[in-house]
Amino acid sequence: MLESNFWQDKNKAQKIIKEKKFQEDLINSYHYLANQCKEISELFNLAVEENNAAVINDSLNSIENLKIKAKKNETKCFLSKESDSFDCYVEIHAGAGGTESQDWAEMLRRMYMKWSSNKEFKFQIISEHKGDEAGIKSSTIKIVGDYAFGLLKLESGIHRLVRISPFDSGARRHTSFASVWIYPVVDENIDIEVLEKDLRVDTYRSSGAGGQHVNTTDSAVRITHIPTKIVVQCQNERSQHKNKETCMKMLKARLYNYELKKKEDQTKNIESSKQDIGWGHQIRSYVLHPYRMVKDNRTNYESSNPDKVLDGDLDEFLESNLYNLND
Repeated sequence: MLESNFWQDKNKAQKIIKEKKFQEDLINSYHYLANQCKEISELFNLAVEENNAAVINDSLNSIENLKIKAKKNETKCFLSKESDSFDCYVEIHAGAGGTESQDWAEMLRRMYMKWSSNKEFKFQIISEHKGDEAGIKSSTIKIVGDYAFGLLKLESGIHRLVRISPFDSGARRHTSFASVWIYPVVDENIDIEVLEKDLRVDTYRSSGAGGQHVNTTDSAVRITHIPTKIVVQCQNERSQHKNKETCMKMLKARLYNYELKKKEDQTKNIESSKQDIGWGHQIRSYVLHPYRMVKDNRTNYESSNPDKVLDGDLDEFLESNLYNLND
């Protein structure tokens, strides 16, 4: 950073500054926690000598709070891969089941947007295909925030909802499925080659509601990458040119993630990893009836407060998966 030509490459400079801030925050937080731990320990020992029950209880509560903060710092240490620091796209698709699954897909989108707001991240709806009666058939949102991809990357998979249907006049219990796929917003410094001959570009009229997020002009763009069969679409701008530009960025992100998955030997390609959106494949279940619980099927982590989870309180689920990945 002290080099005279540091700011010549603005994108590279911003990346270094972001990484520096992340490391500094970790170090400062460690020193703060260490000092707090020392002070609480001294106070606790003094309270024991004086048999002061109130101070003893306060000290024990303070230690529990420090443990929570220390765990969050430990989680950040797991975000060491290059792509972890990137912003991300969240792509959501309703499963079979019509209105039920489409409503569930919209609930999931709201959950991730609420999570973003809770963390003071920014989000933007890139595309949206509304359901026939309610909810959404599919949607893509972009989330901008420190280590957004690293935090959300393990959310990819099938999410299952069990509830009494608000659309069933007989008030029967229904099970719905929706898929969530997370991929990073590619850093401009990463060179992803996309050949024009490999692309099919289609334009169409948006099926969204218009207004602030989605327009209803003939400017929506869909790009298909023929070799990988990856499809991206954008309809949030009124300019076809801008929608195509956003599509190309999304395509490069998808191709980057495609190659990343191959290198990590997690899947042969992105599309083959997308299992049927139905029974037996879910990574997490959200049960609202006959009991109330959210359970992650990979880590067995549970919450008995699904309303809180659906309002964006996801951090403990995200942390448990990061711990599980690094065991």
